[in-house]
Amino acid sequence: MAVPSDRDLNTRARIRDAAIRVFGEQGFDAGIRAVATAAGVSPGLVNHHFGSKQGLRAVCDEEVLGIIIAEKTDVLTASSPARMLSSLSELERYAPLVAYLVRSFQAGGRLATSLFEHMVAGVEAYLEAAVAEGRVRASRDPTARARYLTMNSLGSTLLYLQMRSDDDRSTDYARAIRDMTDEIMLPGLEVYTEGLFVDSSMLDAYTGVHPDPDPG
Repeated sequence: MAVPSDRDLNTRARIRDAAIRVFGEQGFDAGIRAVATAAGVSPGLVNHHFGSKQGLRAVCDEEVLGIIIAEKTDVLTASSPARMLSSLSELERYAPLVAYLVRSFQAGGRLATSLFEHMVAGVEAYLEAAVAEGRVRASRDPTARARYLTMNSLGSTLLYLQMRSDDDRSTDYARAIRDMTDEIMLPGLEVYTEGLFVDSSMLDAYTGVHPDPDPG
């Protein structure tokens, strides 16, 4: 197989990025032609690079996850809170990714399930990196913690956006994620940093009945 040229790689990335925007704006009923138009290429070229709409979506999933995981890892392993503040100042640029994720989970099905499981694995990976850096506490069950946090984050985001939805116009995701973050950032950091319960009695009672999982 011939090595792809820089031009081919750039075209592939342009189509992928256009697809993330189109699927986020229109949902997954949008076809290859809509993606091709947004990318400024022919439908045949989209199929040449990705094989099918399902192949294109798989690549979009990978890109969205990669960006999210890289950003979270950078924030959680940084030596200074300045990295978090920098990320917060640029929230709006993640709007297309949020829109894409929302559409994915609204659509459901096998691809949404696969995306969720990959998200859980990504969360577990960046939390473990933060544990190694001494920025995050270790967990009795890292996988269970990652699953809980993923469900909590996705669930709250989907609920917030659903409550803001308007049948007469499309959701302004940039504004929505800014507003949501402004509402939840302080209580979220407070809970994650200082905890909620004043003692460990409830945790002790639960682990007394449900022992820690076997690390092996």
